[in-house]
Amino acid sequence: MENQKNTGNEKVLKHEIVNGKMTTSKGKIRLVNAIFYAHHGVSEAEHKVGARYEVDVELTYNFTEAGATDSLSKTVDYEKVYKIMKEVITPKKYYLIEKVAKNIAEELKKDFADIEEIKVKVRKRNPPVGGVCDYAEVEYALT
Repeated sequence: MENQKNTGNEKVLKHEIVNGKMTTSKGKIRLVNAIFYAHHGVSEAEHKVGARYEVDVELTYNFTEAGATDSLSKTVDYEKVYKIMKEVITPKKYYLIEKVAKNIAEELKKDFADIEEIKVKVRKRNPPVGGVCDYAEVEYALT
């Protein structure tokens, strides 16, 4: 599904009347714990062996049109969101998960310009920290 952008030829509903008052329907869509196998890290071994990475994405945007029309073309297609996450995290090798999170957010913003805020969490399971640690996690926010 392709993201629908306002071309100027269509009416964009940004507010609605509820109980006689003008309102805006702001909401969030989350994809939680998307799992990928990738080759990121500072050490050469991490780049060779790879590891399990988990990604959470939270997208804040105006729900008014989606709620009024019940149309997928008026919301964020989370199948496309997952595809973007996968395209960023799996083919390229990064040293830092901070860069992975930032790149995911920036690519999402390119495809979904109407999103008001994007939060991306990237977790690296069993990071090499010299001891027992479930995961290392970063969170990146883009407004």
